[in-house]
Parts: sequence; structure tokens; C-alpha cells
Amino acid sequence: MSLPLNEQLAYLRLARTEKIGPVTFQRLIRLYGNSEAALEALPELSSRGGRKRPLKAYSLAKAKQEYSDTQKLGGQYLIWGTPNYPTALAALAALPDAPPLIAAHGHTHLLQRPMVAMVGARNASAAARKITSQLAGDLSANGIIIVSGLARGVDGAAHAAALGQGTIAVLGNGAAHAYPPENAALQDRIIEQGLLLAENPPDTAPQASLFPRRNRIISGLSLGVIVVEAARRSGSLITARFAGEHGREVMAVPGSPLDARCLGSNNLLRDGASLIETADDVLGVLRPLIERPEMEAQHRPFLGSPNASPPSIDDIDRHTLIELMGPVPMSVNDLIEQSQMPVQHVHLVLLELDLAGRLTHEHGGKICLI
Repeated sequence: MSLPLNEQLAYLRLARTEKIGPVTFQRLIRLYGNSEAALEALPELSSRGGRKRPLKAYSLAKAKQEYSDTQKLGGQYLIWGTPNYPTALAALAALPDAPPLIAAHGHTHLLQRPMVAMVGARNASAAARKITSQLAGDLSANGIIIVSGLARGVDGAAHAAALGQGTIAVLGNGAAHAYPPENAALQDRIIEQGLLLAENPPDTAPQASLFPRRNRIISGLSLGVIVVEAARRSGSLITARFAGEHGREVMAVPGSPLDARCLGSNNLLRDGASLIETADDVLGVLRPLIERPEMEAQHRPFLGSPNASPPSIDDIDRHTLIELMGPVPMSVNDLIEQSQMPVQHVHLVLLELDLAGRLTHEHGGKICLI
């Protein structure tokens, strides 16, 4: 089911507005029920939070341009809170900062099948590329969709081996860019035979800061993450860390202790990751998750109500909540418990502060006042 164009543009404007990250986006939709009502509320919310000039929404003209650019590339938007959004990313407990919207290029039905991520070194050894191709090919033959980041080395080998059954590539840049350049042809083939996902606008150039955030999507989509070869400071370990935080399985292929490219992945094994040598090893880890009947219900997306009535809170309660906060990070649950106020009231004040630039989000979902 596709949303009408005006609603898609409203979601796009909301997602691209200054000060609105994934967590704030979700709060707005939960409180106001839909993107158009949330957009209308932005100026007043930011003013109540203490912003000197009311927050201005992302322009409709820019949203139309981005929408047009995405369509020209053959893409469509998967929007948080709507039925076409990936169910694996929609579970709040699993991925609290799920992307508000994702541009999808290719075959979106692949998102309904079991997925496993394969990541590893960009300067992968010949042995790592060989085991990656074997694992990806065998897992694909068993109905598992391979997810990776279209980087050099292990990522590219995993995608190439899984093309025949469909593979999913998650970009850190926008879909108008092929990065790395040598994977441009592979990117085109993935769009034809698999699926390409991009959180950022299509004209977003590759930047080092974007790739760690890309990794949370790779992990969030998947039942587990397989690390084939990773040095101690490898970006693949970021994906493995996200997997642990998201409640996903962490798996690793053992490597030689004499090869620095294997020290990080070997350390994962030391810390309890499942040791992987064959596709049967992976299937043994994943099968109980694939067969778990409650997975679909757990990941059912939130559907906003067009008639949602946002709460109101008086200045005394607002001041009380703000007094409980400070520069020391605290969880939202602790704030609710200490204030003894309704959950919606707390989230409304957090929205106001966030839109005014007075709130920061720390690791583990904690917040603190600036």
C-alpha cells in the first residue's frame, strides 16, 4: 500500500527538518498520529521548549525535488509507521533510532524473507573472499537473504555470490553515487536482481561519518551478523556491536592469529560469538529464530491515527520535569518514574526541548539537558 503523494512529501519534510532525528521523528508521529499534524505543531513545540526563533520545517520545494530525484533513480520510500516499512526495523526495543524513511531501489519483497548480514575487511585476503563466497552462496540457496554494505572486499564478495537469489545492499551515501567506484556495476546488478537501501538523500556524497550509522541498519534488518575478517579497529566490529545491542546473533569465521586482519573477528569468538565454518553452522544458529512464531507480532509497525489528540501540559509540570533533568544522562523510564507524570506528558516535554536544541541523546537511549 502506497501513501498519497502529499503524505509522502509531509513525511519527507518532517524527516529532513533540522533538529529532527529518528527518535524525535517517532515521538512526533506517536503523539500527533501523522506527519501533516506533526509539521503544523513544530513552531509552537520549539517555542515552548525555549527556542528563540520557531523551528521552520524543511521546505516543500526541496522535498518535491528529493522525491523526484529518487523516482528518477527508480526508488520508492519505505516510511516508519506504515505497512511497507521493514518489520525488522520497526521494533522499538530492537532499533530505537530506526530511520524515519528509507529509499528502496529494487525488489522490496526480499525484506519479508529471513536475512543475515555478512561483513568484513575491505582489504580482505583471498581466503576471506573465498569463504565469504561459499557461505553467501550456500545460505542463499537455503532461502536466506544476504545483507551487506557494498564496500570493497568481504561485502562485495558476499553480494556477488548471493545475486542469483537476491541480496540487499545498504548504502551510507545516497543512491545517486556508486561507492566504491569499482562496485558501480555490482550496484546496478543489485538493483536489477536484489534491493538497494539508502537512508540519506540521493545526492549525499560518501562521507566517513555516515558509514557507522549505515551499519545499524545492516544489523537491524538481520537475524544475525557474520564477521568474516576484521582488524581490531574495523568498522565491521561496529556492526557486530550493534547486533549485540539489537538482540541479534553475532557470528564470526576464525582466522589466523598471525594475520592482523583477523584479530578483531577472533576476539569476537573469544567474547562468545558463534564460530562459523559452514552454512550449516549459520543455519543451526538462525533456524530457531526463523521458526519463532512471535517474531512477526513483535515487529508489527506502528500505525498512526489521523485523529490523534496530543496531550497538553501546564507550565508547573513542565518546569518540574525540566528540574529533574540535568547534564548527567538518564533514561526516559527513570524520568517517568521520578516525575510520576503520564508517559505522553513526558514525551511532549522532551519533544519541546529536543526541537529547541536543549536535549542530547546519549548511548543506550539516555538523554540529558544542555
